[in-house]
Parts: sequence; C-alpha cells; structure tokens
Amino acid sequence: MAQLPGSSSCSHSSSIRSSNWRRPKNRHNSMTAWLSKWLRGIRFNCSNRDGTQLRLLSEYTKAICVTLHVENYPAHFYSGGPSVGVIKMAVARKLAAGFLACAIIFGASRASLGVEQAIRIDGSGTVTPITRIVATQFQRKQNAVKTSIGNSGTDGSFERFCRGETDLSGASRLILKAEVEACARAGVDFLELPIALDPITVVVNPANTWATSLTVAELKQMWEPAAQGKVTRWKQVRASFPNSPLKLYGPDLRSGNLEEFTARIVGKYKAIRKDYTASEDDNFLVRRVAADRNGLTYFGYGYYAQNKDRLKAVAIDSGNGPVLPSEQTLSNGTYRTLSRYLFIYINAKSADRPEVNEFVEYYLQSAPTLVRQANYVPLTEEVYGYVQRRFQQRQTGSYYGGQPEVTP
Repeated sequence: MAQLPGSSSCSHSSSIRSSNWRRPKNRHNSMTAWLSKWLRGIRFNCSNRDGTQLRLLSEYTKAICVTLHVENYPAHFYSGGPSVGVIKMAVARKLAAGFLACAIIFGASRASLGVEQAIRIDGSGTVTPITRIVATQFQRKQNAVKTSIGNSGTDGSFERFCRGETDLSGASRLILKAEVEACARAGVDFLELPIALDPITVVVNPANTWATSLTVAELKQMWEPAAQGKVTRWKQVRASFPNSPLKLYGPDLRSGNLEEFTARIVGKYKAIRKDYTASEDDNFLVRRVAADRNGLTYFGYGYYAQNKDRLKAVAIDSGNGPVLPSEQTLSNGTYRTLSRYLFIYINAKSADRPEVNEFVEYYLQSAPTLVRQANYVPLTEEVYGYVQRRFQQRQTGSYYGGQPEVTP
C-alpha cells in the first residue's frame, strides 16, 4: 500500500502492543476481544498541517492497515467469528467518530491545541485604525488568532480581496461594479458590512486665518481637472483671500477618500487635477499641512481628531451656511456633502472559518465603543442590529449592487 504523506507504513506501532496484530489463537472470542481492544486503543490526535489542514494521518493509516491485514487472513479464520464487513464497519465507525470529534475540537478550540491561526486583512487607511483597535482587543481574548493587517488603500485592497488573497477588506467607499465583477470571475462571494460613519474633513494649517469656511463650489474650483496649472493662489478661490500660493496635498488615485471626495465635490469619481502633492499615507498629509501655512488637504475625520493641535478643520457650506464636521453634525445630517459610511467586506468562504466568524462577530458587537476610540462616528444601535443579522444570515453581495453611493 502506498504510504500517506506524514504517516507511517503498515508496520506502524499503535497504542496496542504489536503482538496484538498477530492472528488470535481462539477464532471467535479472541478475535472479538482483539478488535474491541484495538478500537478502544485508537487515539485521534488533532494537529494542524501547514496552518491549513487537519491531519489524522497516523491513526487513519493504522485503520486502513488493520482492515487490509484482517481481510487477508484465510477465510477459515473467521469461522464463527465476526465477518470482514463487521470489522470494516467497526473501523469505519471509529474513524467517523474520531474525525467528527477532531473537527469540533479543531474548529472550536484550536487555541487549546497551540495552533496559530491567521486572519488576512487589508484595506483603506481610513478604516485600518478601527480594524487595528478591534484586532488588538480581540487578540487579548483569543491569543491563538493572529491578524495580519495591510494598508493598501481601498483600490489596492479590493484588488487583493477579489483575487482571494485576503479574508477581510476595509473600504472607505462602496465596492464598485467593476470590482464586483472581478470578484465574481475569481469565484469570491462577499458580505458587505457598514461599520461606521465618517465626515471627510478638509483641513488647513492653524496659521491660516482666512479659510475658516469654503463652499462646495470653491472646493470644486480648487480641485477639478480644469484647475490644473491655473488655480494656483488663494486669491483666485475667493477675492478676499490673500495672494499666497495655494499648496494642495491629497490622497493618491488609489484612495477611497479621493474617490468619495471627487464624486461629491467635482461630480465624478477620480476627476481631479494632477499637480498636487499626492500620498497614500494620511499621516504624511498631516505632517505636510501642519508644516505649511498655505497648505490644504482632506482625509477621514479620525486623522483630524488625533491632530487638532496641529491642524484646523474647515467648515463646509453646502448651501445652508458653513458647518464643521463633528459627530453631532454628522448624525443630524447638517454636514451632509462629505459624509459617508465606512465598510468591511468579508470573503464568504472565510466567514465560515470559526476564527474569522468570531472576529467579525466581535467587530460588530464592539463597534459602538471601538469606533469612537478611533475617533469615528458609530452607527445607531438599530443599524448595527441590521448589520449583525446580515452577517449571521450570510447575505452576500452589495446592497447597492456595486454602484456608487453618490450619483453625481
């Protein structure tokens, strides 16, 4: 018989002495006693192979060997004793029970076996701070579960997610139709779960005393493609502003922040001038504007909240007067033009892994507290209840069908 990988051959010794493999002298009683003793002696050991596969090869090989060994005895050996079929059935039952027990242990209590599990996460720089806080708290109660958290931006993380490379993807915008199609081609079903509200926040240097508020039209005038090489001074945006250089900093083209900002301000996804200082790192944008009196940028509210001593938020006038971003103005709808949901997307197959299921359940249950710790705005209790049911019922696909949340 061919040897199974990682197992021994049919000469493998079991927890029953090797002498018990010999032909019993008493055909019936000895055979029955031997079989009963052998079956009781099997011990199923659950272990993890290459971090992904359940291995029971040693005992599985032993069961195959004993079945073949007994079946090759002369026919008269079984006279008055159990048939080969009975022996095989007993072996099969023992194997089934062992596999079931190990499957339960492997799924529910892998931590007790010292098996390290990994949840692969990537996502938007806006959502990542929330996910890091959740992961840190989760690992304190489940230290056998490790999380690897990337920060590829919304576009980059969706590319990985739709190739099946990650279990969870954070996004500062909804998944787009092209991304839904890419996931479908790769056979990746997903669950779409909103986890927080976020007011995209426009900030300037604290020494900027003139731009306390900006209208949507003025922001468009600054950032639209037609402004490239033309709108280069603050005075061109509003006559009362100083004739100082307009220094623009912003996220790169793979950022969900850029996509949401351009859709809401310019009127089209990724329609933006190219002559600004771009970075995928929001902390870089914080540093540059904090050091530049004439600088302006935008990002998720959390980055502003962590740096209020270095930055100044700009009130946005959407037609009813200037409104500063805050939890109150986001919740009451007055800061509406640049408000958006933040999402996590879960690979549906990954969600069936116990550690991923438990992590997402913990994420949603803890979100009202941990989202606020990351300086974002929690959803209402009612909405979180809906999101939890959506996950528990495994409602796959995008609620918006892969269409932008905002129709320009």
